Amino acid sequence: MNRHELSTEHADLRAAVEEFARTEVAPVIGDFYERGAFPYDIVAKMGRMGLFGLPFPEEHGGMGGDYFALCLALEELARVDSSVAITLEAGVSLGAMPLYRFGSDDQRKTYLPRLCSGEALGAFGLTEPGGGSDAGATRTTARLEGGEWVINGTKSFITNSGTDITALVTVTAVTGRREDGRPEISAILVPAGTPGFSIGQHYSKVGWNASDTNELVFEDCRVPEANLVGERGRGYAQFLRILDEGRIAIAALSVGLAQGCVDESVRYAHERSAFGHTIGEYQAIQFKIAEMEARAHTARLAYYDAASRMLAGEPFKKEAAIAKLVASNAAMDNARDATQVFGGYGFMNEFPVGRFYRDAKILEIGEGTSEVQKMLIARELGLPT
Repeated sequence: MNRHELSTEHADLRAAVEEFARTEVAPVIGDFYERGAFPYDIVAKMGRMGLFGLPFPEEHGGMGGDYFALCLALEELARVDSSVAITLEAGVSLGAMPLYRFGSDDQRKTYLPRLCSGEALGAFGLTEPGGGSDAGATRTTARLEGGEWVINGTKSFITNSGTDITALVTVTAVTGRREDGRPEISAILVPAGTPGFSIGQHYSKVGWNASDTNELVFEDCRVPEANLVGERGRGYAQFLRILDEGRIAIAALSVGLAQGCVDESVRYAHERSAFGHTIGEYQAIQFKIAEMEARAHTARLAYYDAASRMLAGEPFKKEAAIAKLVASNAAMDNARDATQVFGGYGFMNEFPVGRFYRDAKILEIGEGTSEVQKMLIARELGLPT
């Protein structure tokens, strides 16, 4: 892939997901959203399309594609609904990717085929009640006892962790102390249904209401020593790699929401009349929508660039942070402007822009706040930290 053009395969995938989002998701997702219900049928259809297996090799049950293919799918889904898009994003980049990148052969063989098919979902337990961006302040602990990890602690805001098809959660935990006194953080796989592992509160959220988000509680939860994911003490470094990739995916999702705001605003500007003219005839509306399109276009180029660098094996940490920062800003700004274009109707949940407005804010927070992205960019520029 070059920086700006889609291959035939990527273009075909984008078109297929666009049609799926328009014909299968758009007509029904509003009802799921208002009920706070998880759309199992839609997720199953996404699984049959191969979307959960896009970036994984066929030997693991995947589609043999790449991470950019996943990003394209996320963008097209989020043009219609972000709850569905974040279910896919978290299922792939946070649920399955840690096992693919760092898991043992047995862990991959046991879990990846089901995760790639969408028959099962995985989750990543990182955030805790007392620390979000400060992952180094992890309080959850895991000690070895009789060949088992004994896990105690609580995780917060964990996507895909409490559905009927959730198969596992990979959790970060303090497994010891380094020589310098810093915590040794490792990643451990916990299958759903393990004694001592329970689903805590199901959050009442501002947005993403058709996605699954829960608190997780571990009380002397025991799993085999072999459930360690990657090397002991490397959980923090592994998590940083996963987040670098995930920021590109969240940027793509953000671009989808930003573009969806443009789509809805253009349509409404043709339909809505005021003072004897369609509102699209007024320059104030034209300029507002033009700015929205410019934001979406610029943010898309940013995540295309970050993804192409990642696939080429080049450094991409700074570009991923830029893409996430620019795209989440674009999503928030476009959601606000689209609501303004719609006027009072933009404040009604029956219109998609109402969902877009509620969904946009979390994009400036999840997988690294905007402030964290600025810190990363500054660090990559060599500024003192």
